[in-house]
Amino acid sequence: MEVEKLVEWNPWWEKEESIEDLRGKPRPQYADIVDAITIKEIIIITGVRRSGKSTLLYEMISQLLKKNVDKKQILFINLEDKKFSKDSIEEIYTCYRENINSDKKAYIFLDEVHKKEGWEDWIRKKYDLKTNDKFVISGSCSYLLKREYATLLTGRNLTFEVFPLSFKEFLAFKEVSIEESNVERGIVRDQTKHSIMKHLQEYVIQGGFPEITLKEERYKMKVLKQYFDDILYKDIIDRYNLNSQKTKDLALFLITNVTSFFSLRSIRSMVKVSYDTIKEYISYYQEAFLLFTLDHFSYSLKEQKTLPSKVYCIDNGLRNAVAFKFSKDEGKLVENLVFLELRRNDKEVYYWKKKGEVDFIVKNKDLSLTAINVSYSDEILEREVMALEEFKKEMKTRCGEMLMITKTREEKVGQIKYVPLWKWLLIKKEE
Repeated sequence: MEVEKLVEWNPWWEKEESIEDLRGKPRPQYADIVDAITIKEIIIITGVRRSGKSTLLYEMISQLLKKNVDKKQILFINLEDKKFSKDSIEEIYTCYRENINSDKKAYIFLDEVHKKEGWEDWIRKKYDLKTNDKFVISGSCSYLLKREYATLLTGRNLTFEVFPLSFKEFLAFKEVSIEESNVERGIVRDQTKHSIMKHLQEYVIQGGFPEITLKEERYKMKVLKQYFDDILYKDIIDRYNLNSQKTKDLALFLITNVTSFFSLRSIRSMVKVSYDTIKEYISYYQEAFLLFTLDHFSYSLKEQKTLPSKVYCIDNGLRNAVAFKFSKDEGKLVENLVFLELRRNDKEVYYWKKKGEVDFIVKNKDLSLTAINVSYSDEILEREVMALEEFKKEMKTRCGEMLMITKTREEKVGQIKYVPLWKWLLIKKEE
Protein backbone atom coordinates (compact mmCIF):
# COMPACT_ATOMS: atom_id res chain seq x y z
CA MET A 1 0.00 0.00 0.00
CA GLU A 2 1.02 3.66 -0.46
CA VAL A 3 2.52 5.48 2.50
CA GLU A 4 0.66 8.64 1.40
CA LYS A 5 -2.56 7.15 2.78
CA LEU A 6 -0.96 7.05 6.24
CA VAL A 7 0.38 10.59 6.00
CA GLU A 8 -3.12 11.96 5.40
CA TRP A 9 -4.32 10.69 8.80
CA ASN A 10 -1.17 11.72 10.67
CA PRO A 11 -0.62 15.45 9.98
CA TRP A 12 1.59 15.83 13.07
CA TRP A 13 4.32 13.96 11.21
CA GLU A 14 4.75 17.14 9.16
CA LYS A 15 3.32 19.81 11.49
CA GLU A 16 3.10 19.01 15.18
CA GLU A 17 0.75 21.93 15.92
CA SER A 18 -1.94 20.31 13.76
CA ILE A 19 -3.05 18.10 16.65
CA GLU A 20 -4.49 21.17 18.38
CA ASP A 21 -6.96 21.58 15.51
CA LEU A 22 -8.18 18.00 16.00
CA ARG A 23 -8.42 17.74 19.79
CA GLY A 24 -11.71 19.53 20.33
CA LYS A 25 -12.86 20.50 23.81
CA PRO A 26 -11.31 18.47 26.64
CA ARG A 27 -13.52 16.15 28.69
CA PRO A 28 -12.02 15.88 32.20
CA GLN A 29 -14.62 13.22 33.08
CA TYR A 30 -12.65 10.82 30.89
CA ALA A 31 -9.19 11.74 32.17
CA ASP A 32 -8.62 8.10 33.14
CA ILE A 33 -8.86 7.10 29.48
CA VAL A 34 -6.28 9.68 28.41
CA ASP A 35 -3.94 8.70 31.25
CA ALA A 36 -4.18 5.02 30.25
CA ILE A 37 -1.79 5.71 27.36
CA THR A 38 1.02 5.04 29.84
CA ILE A 39 0.07 1.44 30.70
CA LYS A 40 0.95 -1.64 28.64
CA GLU A 41 -2.57 -3.08 28.24
CA ILE A 42 -4.59 -2.63 25.05
CA ILE A 43 -7.03 0.26 25.52
CA ILE A 44 -10.50 -0.27 24.05
CA ILE A 45 -12.89 2.68 23.80
CA THR A 46 -16.53 2.01 22.93
CA GLY A 47 -19.57 4.21 22.55
CA VAL A 48 -22.18 5.49 20.15
CA ARG A 49 -21.03 7.14 16.93
CA ARG A 50 -20.21 10.87 17.40
CA SER A 51 -19.98 10.62 21.20
CA GLY A 52 -16.39 11.87 21.24
CA LYS A 53 -14.26 8.73 21.01
CA SER A 54 -11.99 10.11 18.29
CA THR A 55 -11.52 13.32 20.25
CA LEU A 56 -10.23 11.28 23.18
CA LEU A 57 -7.79 9.49 20.89
CA TYR A 58 -6.46 12.85 19.70
CA GLU A 59 -6.21 13.97 23.32
CA MET A 60 -4.02 10.95 24.04
CA ILE A 61 -1.87 11.77 21.01
CA SER A 62 -1.53 15.35 22.23
CA GLN A 63 -0.39 14.10 25.63
CA LEU A 64 2.27 11.93 24.00
CA LEU A 65 3.58 14.86 21.96
CA LYS A 66 3.74 17.02 25.09
CA LYS A 67 5.88 14.30 26.69
CA ASN A 68 8.28 14.65 23.76
CA VAL A 69 7.47 11.30 22.20
CA ASP A 70 8.81 11.39 18.63
CA LYS A 71 5.85 12.29 16.40
CA LYS A 72 6.78 9.50 13.97
CA GLN A 73 6.14 7.00 16.79
CA ILE A 74 2.43 7.78 16.64
CA LEU A 75 0.17 6.17 14.03
CA PHE A 76 -3.54 7.03 13.81
CA ILE A 77 -5.85 5.36 11.28
CA ASN A 78 -9.63 5.57 10.87
CA LEU A 79 -10.50 2.19 9.38
CA GLU A 80 -13.84 3.50 8.15
CA ASP A 81 -11.93 5.42 5.46
CA LYS A 82 -12.70 3.67 2.18
CA LYS A 83 -9.09 4.18 1.10
CA PHE A 84 -8.18 1.35 3.48
CA SER A 85 -11.00 -0.97 2.41
CA LYS A 86 -8.63 -3.33 0.57
CA ASP A 87 -5.77 -3.09 3.08
CA SER A 88 -5.50 -5.47 6.02
CA ILE A 89 -4.33 -4.20 9.40
CA GLU A 90 -1.11 -6.16 8.87
CA GLU A 91 -0.49 -4.35 5.56
CA ILE A 92 -1.11 -0.97 7.20
CA TYR A 93 1.21 -1.85 10.08
CA THR A 94 3.95 -3.16 7.77
CA CYS A 95 3.79 -0.05 5.60
CA TYR A 96 4.16 2.14 8.71
CA ARG A 97 7.07 0.11 10.09
CA GLU A 98 8.94 -0.02 6.79
CA ASN A 99 8.51 3.64 5.85
CA ILE A 100 7.99 5.70 9.02
CA ASN A 101 9.16 3.97 12.20
CA SER A 102 11.26 0.84 11.81
CA ASP A 103 12.61 0.31 15.31
CA LYS A 104 11.18 2.66 17.99
CA LYS A 105 8.15 1.95 20.16
CA ALA A 106 4.92 2.66 18.26
CA TYR A 107 1.69 4.07 19.67
CA ILE A 108 -0.96 2.73 17.31
CA PHE A 109 -4.48 4.18 17.33
CA LEU A 110 -7.09 2.26 15.31
CA ASP A 111 -10.43 4.07 15.10
CA GLU A 112 -13.57 2.10 14.10
CA VAL A 113 -11.52 -1.08 14.36
CA HIS A 114 -14.56 -3.32 13.90
CA LYS A 115 -14.48 -2.50 10.19
CA LYS A 116 -11.65 -5.02 9.83
CA GLU A 117 -12.46 -8.69 10.35
CA GLY A 118 -10.01 -10.59 12.51
CA TRP A 119 -8.70 -7.46 14.25
CA GLU A 120 -8.82 -9.15 17.66
CA ASP A 121 -6.65 -12.09 16.56
CA TRP A 122 -4.12 -9.73 15.00
CA ILE A 123 -3.83 -7.49 18.07
CA ARG A 124 -3.67 -10.44 20.47
CA LYS A 125 -0.77 -11.93 18.50
CA LYS A 126 1.14 -8.64 18.58
CA TYR A 127 0.50 -8.30 22.30
CA ASP A 128 1.52 -11.88 23.13
CA LEU A 129 4.66 -11.61 21.02
CA LYS A 130 5.55 -8.50 23.05
CA THR A 131 6.14 -6.37 19.99
CA ASN A 132 7.25 -2.82 20.74
CA ASP A 133 3.74 -1.43 20.29
CA LYS A 134 1.03 0.18 22.40
CA PHE A 135 -2.48 -0.28 20.98
CA VAL A 136 -5.48 1.99 21.48
CA ILE A 137 -8.60 0.95 19.59
CA SER A 138 -12.11 2.33 19.35
CA GLY A 139 -15.39 1.32 17.79
CA SER A 140 -19.10 2.05 17.81
CA CYS A 141 -20.23 -1.55 18.06
CA SER A 142 -20.60 -3.11 21.50
CA TYR A 143 -20.93 -6.66 20.13
CA LEU A 144 -17.47 -6.60 18.64
CA LEU A 145 -15.89 -4.79 21.51
CA LYS A 146 -17.45 -6.73 24.36
CA ARG A 147 -18.43 -10.21 23.30
CA GLU A 148 -16.17 -11.27 20.45
CA TYR A 149 -12.93 -10.21 22.06
CA ALA A 150 -13.86 -11.51 25.54
CA THR A 151 -11.98 -14.81 25.31
CA LEU A 152 -9.25 -13.56 22.98
CA LEU A 153 -8.18 -10.45 24.88
CA THR A 154 -9.02 -11.35 28.49
CA GLY A 155 -6.40 -9.95 30.82
CA ARG A 156 -4.80 -7.95 28.03
CA ASN A 157 -7.09 -4.94 27.86
CA LEU A 158 -8.93 -2.15 29.66
CA THR A 159 -12.31 -1.15 28.24
CA PHE A 160 -13.98 2.25 28.59
CA GLU A 161 -17.45 3.31 27.43
CA VAL A 162 -17.97 6.88 26.24
CA PHE A 163 -21.36 8.60 26.35
CA PRO A 164 -22.57 11.92 24.96
CA LEU A 165 -22.07 14.81 27.40
CA SER A 166 -23.33 14.60 30.95
CA PHE A 167 -25.14 17.71 32.17
CA LYS A 168 -22.04 18.79 34.06
CA GLU A 169 -20.00 18.49 30.85
CA PHE A 170 -22.76 20.25 28.92
CA LEU A 171 -22.51 23.23 31.28
CA ALA A 172 -18.72 23.25 30.89
CA PHE A 173 -19.11 23.34 27.09
CA LYS A 174 -21.43 26.32 27.62
CA GLU A 175 -18.76 27.88 29.88
CA VAL A 176 -20.92 27.73 32.99
CA SER A 177 -18.64 26.97 35.93
CA ILE A 178 -20.07 24.83 38.74
CA GLU A 179 -18.43 23.74 41.98
CA GLU A 180 -19.81 20.29 42.85
CA SER A 181 -19.18 20.88 46.57
CA ASN A 182 -21.29 24.07 46.44
CA VAL A 183 -24.13 22.17 44.75
CA GLU A 184 -24.04 19.47 47.44
CA ARG A 185 -24.05 22.11 50.21
CA GLY A 186 -26.86 24.07 48.58
CA ILE A 187 -24.98 27.36 48.24
CA VAL A 188 -25.45 27.98 44.52
CA ARG A 189 -26.10 31.65 43.76
CA ASP A 190 -29.52 32.52 42.33
CA GLN A 191 -27.97 33.92 39.16
CA THR A 192 -26.01 30.71 38.62
CA LYS A 193 -29.08 28.62 39.40
CA HIS A 194 -31.12 30.53 36.80
CA SER A 195 -28.40 29.84 34.24
CA ILE A 196 -28.37 26.15 35.19
CA MET A 197 -32.15 25.86 34.78
CA LYS A 198 -32.03 27.63 31.40
CA HIS A 199 -29.36 25.26 30.11
CA LEU A 200 -31.11 22.25 31.63
CA GLN A 201 -34.16 22.95 29.48
CA GLU A 202 -31.92 23.03 26.43
CA TYR A 203 -30.16 19.81 27.51
CA VAL A 204 -33.48 18.00 28.02
CA ILE A 205 -34.56 18.82 24.45
CA GLN A 206 -31.30 18.81 22.48
CA GLY A 207 -29.27 16.17 24.31
CA GLY A 208 -25.53 16.03 24.73
CA PHE A 209 -23.70 15.10 21.54
CA PRO A 210 -20.55 17.24 21.80
CA GLU A 211 -20.63 18.81 18.33
CA ILE A 212 -24.37 19.50 18.55
CA THR A 213 -23.85 21.43 21.78
CA LEU A 214 -21.56 23.90 19.98
CA LYS A 215 -23.47 24.07 16.69
CA GLU A 216 -25.78 26.88 15.54
CA GLU A 217 -29.38 26.33 16.58
CA ARG A 218 -30.76 26.15 13.05
CA TYR A 219 -28.54 23.19 12.13
CA LYS A 220 -28.86 21.04 15.25
CA MET A 221 -31.88 18.89 14.39
CA LYS A 222 -30.76 18.39 10.80
CA VAL A 223 -27.35 17.13 11.92
CA LEU A 224 -28.94 14.88 14.57
CA LYS A 225 -31.07 13.28 11.83
CA GLN A 226 -27.85 12.58 9.96
CA TYR A 227 -26.37 11.00 13.10
CA PHE A 228 -29.40 8.71 13.28
CA ASP A 229 -29.05 7.69 9.63
CA ASP A 230 -25.31 7.05 10.05
CA ILE A 231 -25.90 4.82 13.07
CA LEU A 232 -28.76 2.99 11.38
CA TYR A 233 -27.13 2.41 8.01
CA LYS A 234 -23.40 2.19 8.75
CA ASP A 235 -23.55 0.30 12.06
CA ILE A 236 -26.68 -1.83 11.58
CA ILE A 237 -28.24 -2.15 8.10
CA ASP A 238 -25.04 -2.37 6.03
CA ARG A 239 -23.25 -4.56 8.56
CA TYR A 240 -26.01 -7.16 8.84
CA ASN A 241 -27.53 -6.71 5.36
CA LEU A 242 -30.99 -5.93 6.75
CA ASN A 243 -34.20 -4.66 5.17
CA SER A 244 -33.69 -0.92 5.51
CA GLN A 245 -37.34 0.10 5.74
CA LYS A 246 -38.29 -2.45 8.42
CA THR A 247 -35.13 -1.69 10.38
CA LYS A 248 -35.89 2.02 10.32
CA ASP A 249 -39.61 1.59 11.09
CA LEU A 250 -38.91 -0.50 14.17
CA ALA A 251 -36.19 1.87 15.38
CA LEU A 252 -38.51 4.86 15.00
CA PHE A 253 -41.32 3.06 16.81
CA LEU A 254 -39.08 2.28 19.79
CA ILE A 255 -37.47 5.74 19.84
CA THR A 256 -40.86 7.42 19.76
CA ASN A 257 -41.96 5.30 22.72
CA VAL A 258 -38.93 5.79 24.99
CA THR A 259 -39.56 4.95 28.67
CA SER A 260 -42.55 2.80 27.66
CA PHE A 261 -43.09 -0.92 28.09
CA PHE A 262 -42.94 -2.96 24.93
CA SER A 263 -43.84 -6.51 24.06
CA LEU A 264 -42.87 -8.52 21.03
CA ARG A 265 -46.55 -9.06 20.27
CA SER A 266 -47.35 -5.33 20.06
CA ILE A 267 -44.29 -4.69 17.90
CA ARG A 268 -45.06 -7.60 15.59
CA SER A 269 -48.51 -6.24 14.81
CA MET A 270 -46.94 -2.90 13.92
CA VAL A 271 -43.95 -3.89 11.75
CA LYS A 272 -45.21 -7.25 10.46
CA VAL A 273 -42.08 -9.30 11.13
CA SER A 274 -41.46 -12.44 13.19
CA TYR A 275 -40.64 -12.52 16.90
CA ASP A 276 -37.13 -13.79 16.17
CA THR A 277 -36.51 -10.97 13.70
CA ILE A 278 -37.69 -8.38 16.23
CA LYS A 279 -35.33 -9.79 18.86
CA GLU A 280 -32.44 -9.66 16.39
CA TYR A 281 -33.18 -6.08 15.35
CA ILE A 282 -33.39 -4.91 18.97
CA SER A 283 -30.06 -6.58 19.73
CA TYR A 284 -28.53 -4.69 16.78
CA TYR A 285 -29.86 -1.36 18.09
CA GLN A 286 -28.29 -2.17 21.44
CA GLU A 287 -24.99 -3.18 19.86
CA ALA A 288 -24.83 0.18 18.07
CA PHE A 289 -25.56 1.97 21.38
CA LEU A 290 -28.71 3.49 19.85
CA LEU A 291 -31.18 1.96 22.31
CA PHE A 292 -31.14 0.30 25.73
CA THR A 293 -33.68 -2.02 27.32
CA LEU A 294 -34.49 -2.19 31.02
CA ASP A 295 -35.65 -5.39 32.75
CA HIS A 296 -37.94 -5.82 35.72
CA PHE A 297 -36.21 -6.18 39.09
CA SER A 298 -36.72 -9.55 40.70
CA TYR A 299 -34.61 -12.06 42.57
CA SER A 300 -36.25 -14.64 40.30
CA LEU A 301 -34.53 -14.69 36.91
CA LYS A 302 -37.61 -16.32 35.37
CA GLU A 303 -39.87 -13.50 36.54
CA GLN A 304 -37.32 -10.90 35.45
CA LYS A 305 -37.21 -12.24 31.90
CA THR A 306 -40.92 -12.99 31.41
CA LEU A 307 -42.18 -9.49 32.26
CA PRO A 308 -42.00 -6.79 29.55
CA SER A 309 -38.98 -4.51 29.21
CA LYS A 310 -38.79 -0.74 28.91
CA VAL A 311 -36.85 1.07 26.20
CA TYR A 312 -34.51 4.09 26.41
CA CYS A 313 -32.53 6.07 23.82
CA ILE A 314 -28.85 7.10 23.87
CA ASP A 315 -29.65 10.81 23.51
CA ASN A 316 -32.70 13.05 23.89
CA GLY A 317 -31.75 15.27 20.96
CA LEU A 318 -31.35 12.29 18.64
CA ARG A 319 -34.71 10.99 19.80
CA ASN A 320 -36.44 14.34 19.26
CA ALA A 321 -34.93 14.76 15.81
CA VAL A 322 -36.53 11.59 14.41
CA ALA A 323 -39.45 10.54 16.65
CA PHE A 324 -43.11 10.91 15.74
CA LYS A 325 -44.11 13.37 18.46
CA PHE A 326 -47.51 14.87 19.22
CA SER A 327 -46.48 16.68 22.43
CA LYS A 328 -43.34 17.95 24.15
CA ASP A 329 -42.96 14.61 25.98
CA GLU A 330 -41.12 16.40 28.80
CA GLY A 331 -41.80 13.64 31.33
CA LYS A 332 -40.44 10.95 29.00
CA LEU A 333 -37.36 13.01 28.16
CA VAL A 334 -36.49 13.67 31.80
CA GLU A 335 -36.88 9.98 32.67
CA ASN A 336 -34.63 9.11 29.72
CA LEU A 337 -32.02 11.57 31.04
CA VAL A 338 -32.10 9.97 34.48
CA PHE A 339 -31.62 6.52 32.95
CA LEU A 340 -28.64 7.73 30.90
CA GLU A 341 -27.03 9.33 33.95
CA LEU A 342 -27.33 6.06 35.86
CA ARG A 343 -25.79 4.15 32.95
CA ARG A 344 -23.07 6.78 32.54
CA ASN A 345 -22.15 6.13 36.17
CA ASP A 346 -22.02 2.37 35.52
CA LYS A 347 -25.02 1.54 37.69
CA GLU A 348 -26.85 -1.79 37.56
CA VAL A 349 -30.41 -0.62 36.88
CA TYR A 350 -33.90 -2.18 36.69
CA TYR A 351 -37.52 -1.05 36.99
CA TRP A 352 -40.11 -2.50 39.40
CA LYS A 353 -43.85 -2.89 39.07
CA LYS A 354 -46.59 -4.41 41.21
CA LYS A 355 -49.63 -2.26 42.08
CA GLY A 356 -47.45 0.76 41.57
CA GLU A 357 -44.38 1.33 39.40
CA VAL A 358 -40.90 2.45 40.41
CA ASP A 359 -39.00 3.91 37.47
CA PHE A 360 -35.54 2.76 38.55
CA ILE A 361 -34.14 0.26 41.01
CA VAL A 362 -30.38 0.60 41.44
CA LYS A 363 -28.53 -2.42 42.78
CA ASN A 364 -25.62 -1.02 44.77
CA LYS A 365 -22.25 -2.64 45.35
CA ASP A 366 -23.19 -3.42 48.96
CA LEU A 367 -26.31 -5.21 47.57
CA SER A 368 -28.67 -2.59 49.00
CA LEU A 369 -31.31 -1.16 46.64
CA THR A 370 -32.02 2.46 45.78
CA ALA A 371 -35.51 3.20 44.49
CA ILE A 372 -35.99 6.22 42.21
CA ASN A 373 -39.14 7.73 40.77
CA VAL A 374 -39.02 10.62 38.32
CA SER A 375 -41.74 13.25 38.49
CA TYR A 376 -40.62 16.43 36.75
CA SER A 377 -43.05 18.57 38.69
CA ASP A 378 -43.43 19.99 42.15
CA GLU A 379 -46.95 18.63 42.50
CA ILE A 380 -46.12 14.96 43.06
CA LEU A 381 -48.87 12.49 42.27
CA GLU A 382 -49.83 10.27 45.18
CA ARG A 383 -49.26 7.12 43.10
CA GLU A 384 -45.58 8.05 42.70
CA VAL A 385 -45.13 8.17 46.46
CA MET A 386 -47.19 5.04 47.08
CA ALA A 387 -45.12 3.05 44.59
CA LEU A 388 -41.91 3.84 46.48
CA GLU A 389 -43.55 2.93 49.77
CA GLU A 390 -44.90 -0.32 48.26
CA PHE A 391 -41.41 -1.26 47.09
CA LYS A 392 -39.94 -0.44 50.51
CA LYS A 393 -42.53 -2.64 52.20
CA GLU A 394 -41.89 -5.50 49.75
CA MET A 395 -38.09 -5.38 50.07
CA LYS A 396 -37.92 -4.42 53.75
CA THR A 397 -34.32 -3.88 54.87
CA ARG A 398 -32.92 -4.44 51.36
CA CYS A 399 -34.32 -1.09 50.23
CA GLY A 400 -32.04 1.73 51.31
CA GLU A 401 -32.48 5.21 49.85
CA MET A 402 -35.73 6.29 48.20
CA LEU A 403 -35.53 9.26 45.83
CA MET A 404 -38.14 11.36 44.07
CA ILE A 405 -36.56 13.43 41.30
CA THR A 406 -38.50 16.68 40.88
CA LYS A 407 -38.34 20.01 39.07
CA THR A 408 -37.40 22.28 42.00
CA ARG A 409 -38.83 20.67 45.14
CA GLU A 410 -36.18 19.72 47.68
CA GLU A 411 -36.98 18.23 51.07
CA LYS A 412 -37.25 14.95 52.94
CA VAL A 413 -40.69 13.63 53.83
CA GLY A 414 -40.65 10.47 55.90
CA GLN A 415 -38.17 8.13 54.21
CA ILE A 416 -38.42 9.74 50.78
CA LYS A 417 -35.87 12.33 49.67
CA TYR A 418 -37.08 14.88 47.09
CA VAL A 419 -34.24 16.13 44.87
CA PRO A 420 -34.42 18.60 41.95
CA LEU A 421 -33.26 17.12 38.64
CA TRP A 422 -30.57 19.76 38.07
CA LYS A 423 -29.01 19.05 41.46
CA TRP A 424 -29.18 15.26 41.11
CA LEU A 425 -27.46 15.48 37.73
CA LEU A 426 -24.62 17.59 39.13
CA ILE A 427 -23.77 15.77 42.37
CA LYS A 428 -21.53 12.75 42.60
CA LYS A 429 -23.42 9.46 42.65
CA GLU A 430 -22.85 6.99 45.46
CA GLU A 431 -20.66 3.98 44.63
